[in-house]
Amino acid sequence: MDNKRYLLLFILAFFSGFYVFAQEGGTVRGNVFDQATGEPIMFGTVRLSGSSLGTNTDIDGFFSIGNVPEGNYTLVASYVGYDSVGIDINVRAGRILYERILMTSSGVDLGVVDVSARREQARSDVQISKLRVTPKQIKSLPSTGGESDIAQYLPVLPGIIVSGDQGGQLYIRGGSPIQNKILLDGMTIYNPFHSIGFFSVFETETIRSVDVLTGGFNAEYGGRISAVVDIKTREGNKKRLSGLVSASPFQAKALIEGPIKKLNDETGGSTSFLLTGKHSYLNETSKALYGYATDTSFYSFASGDTTLADLGDIGLPYSYTDLYGKLSFVSGNGSKLNLFGFRFADRFDFVGLAKLDWDATGFGANFTLVPPSSNVVLDGSISVTSYDVGLVESDDKPRTSSIGSYSAQLNFSYFGSSSEVRYGFEFNGFNTDFEFINPIGLSFQQKDFTTELAGYVRLKQKVGRVILEPGLRIHYYASQSELSLEPRIGLKLNISDNVRFKAAGGFYSQNLISTVNEQDIVNFFVGFLAGPEETIFQPGSRTPTKHQLQKSTHAIAGFEIDLSKKTTVNIEPYYKGFDQLIAINRNKLSSSDPDFVTETGEAYGIDFSIKYETKQLYLWGTYSLGYVNRDDGEEQFPTIFDRRHNVNILATYGFGQDQAWEFGLRWNLGSGFPFTTTQGFYQNVNFGELLYTNILTGNNDIGTILSSDRNDGRLSYYHRLDLSLKRTFKFSDFSRLEAIVSVTNAYNRENIFYVDRITNNRVNQLPILPSLGLTFHF
Repeated sequence: MDNKRYLLLFILAFFSGFYVFAQEGGTVRGNVFDQATGEPIMFGTVRLSGSSLGTNTDIDGFFSIGNVPEGNYTLVASYVGYDSVGIDINVRAGRILYERILMTSSGVDLGVVDVSARREQARSDVQISKLRVTPKQIKSLPSTGGESDIAQYLPVLPGIIVSGDQGGQLYIRGGSPIQNKILLDGMTIYNPFHSIGFFSVFETETIRSVDVLTGGFNAEYGGRISAVVDIKTREGNKKRLSGLVSASPFQAKALIEGPIKKLNDETGGSTSFLLTGKHSYLNETSKALYGYATDTSFYSFASGDTTLADLGDIGLPYSYTDLYGKLSFVSGNGSKLNLFGFRFADRFDFVGLAKLDWDATGFGANFTLVPPSSNVVLDGSISVTSYDVGLVESDDKPRTSSIGSYSAQLNFSYFGSSSEVRYGFEFNGFNTDFEFINPIGLSFQQKDFTTELAGYVRLKQKVGRVILEPGLRIHYYASQSELSLEPRIGLKLNISDNVRFKAAGGFYSQNLISTVNEQDIVNFFVGFLAGPEETIFQPGSRTPTKHQLQKSTHAIAGFEIDLSKKTTVNIEPYYKGFDQLIAINRNKLSSSDPDFVTETGEAYGIDFSIKYETKQLYLWGTYSLGYVNRDDGEEQFPTIFDRRHNVNILATYGFGQDQAWEFGLRWNLGSGFPFTTTQGFYQNVNFGELLYTNILTGNNDIGTILSSDRNDGRLSYYHRLDLSLKRTFKFSDFSRLEAIVSVTNAYNRENIFYVDRITNNRVNQLPILPSLGLTFHF
């Protein structure tokens, strides 16, 4: 199919959405806010009394009801834990009515508010393979160093695997890290996790919502072939100056926020700011507190003549600094403008072994425009980001990588009484600068600039108990001169009020390639480069591929079951077919060998989760059965992140007067990762210098003979228990102190990381790490 036919299909899908959506009556829209704080009420219910028309608010508290017949109505907003609000309105055909609704807390059991909201959302959205994480859930997890972080919560979710405590990578349902798109307020974050592995670049206290789409995502997302993590931050406090300071053995942080122009209760307009920063001093505190964690096993990946004595008392040599700021302008009709920027930096220095520094910066803006006389609602974003990383090892062969990206997106939304059409356009440009020298001294370099253009349309249509979400994305890769047609589909059937069937699928593509080798267990260096423009070949052959993109196909189905008002079960089998994967040819032996190699692969399995939630008790359990395989044209093999079984149990219990105490527990069990077994050793004789080499008595480097079957062995099972106890001291309505005692790896399990093939020394994950953290809110 040629490009013109692609465009014709897109145009037909675009206009068919408007045909379905044709407006006949009036439109009622608005925003719902908490009167005390000015924060939006997310997923509240808004309905027109006396009719069947209604909807739910989004994460900004916005709602829109279209095709409303002319007449008088009572607009009713309700949300568990708040007093319902009713407003008499008059709807006229062809007119748009905006209402700003303020709700007051009723004193009802607020512990079930989030449960009710999520359940209502589950009935009205497809939500296949979509997990929404709130700051409250992140904070419920026993936290390393007494500091809650999304990096510690994501591995609790079904289908998500982390390879280790140090330099570990995030794998989502068989997709490697480069195949997952991480967004912060619309900005692409290329390396979201610090080298220590327990902490991300994101500050929990600034997060409004985290959407984790583990597969089957619809047409508004593109450019990645596995998953999306979409993080949105909140605005600063609109009514008063507030903030927090925090300290633990791992890091210190501070946050300050407040109004520049205080929220006007009558008009709803405000201007506010938010600024947060954190800094790790683990490289200093670990010398005194965690000296036992820096024993010979931890450093046994040392190479050459370096020994532990040479290293000295360096502790855990990790440090990082993160800064984020946001300026928000909110109008009275739901329109808003946010300006934001960040700087994230990370460093580790294993003296005599390796030194790594990376730095990420970015700034951007996003907006929502609600025109008073148009049925369309516009939103969009622009951003500029950069990421630079450099690694120098003991062989003095540096690895460097830089990527700068520029993006802009514009979206349009139309709302009907039982339908929604959303379409948009996206531009992405990025330049890469990468240099790498492989083990035999051959250099690989790439400097490139490429652009991507995309357009999409998605229709959401409710028909009785069925919700349909067909979508179409067209993605053009300029450097490849390749146009990718990507149909997507989502479906939900509300079988009853308590049982829901859901399904999703689609086609996906991407051009960006990571320098991380999927054969590496530990890989602190994460570089990026554009996909190849030269000819590449099908796996294990000299047959050229049909294109130079990475592509995948997703198919997912499942059930949501409400066993009771407090208990929900989710079951999702899934399949991802990786039709083409591209990687750097690290085994290049001569300049004539190709720079890139291709593979195919598949990931499939099933995820189970059960959740029980009351005001005092929160229980969450997951089990994942997964298979991840690759085919390089010579053999099929499991990847190094092919974890067959993974179990997570999370429990949080609040007790005492005013729930001042909170106990948390998290236990994880995972089957062993694959590795290629060692069959023997040999002396690596340098035959290029025979005049200076004594073959019989020379003390040459030791080489290893690996099994001909790739990843034919398995490490032992991993399991770890984390505990925490938090006490909150409330001094006033706005000030409180939180003291949290936590223990990571409470029973000091010696979980294997890997084994040094030459020395046969075993390298373990981090041992037991107790800590105390203090956070003061004001």
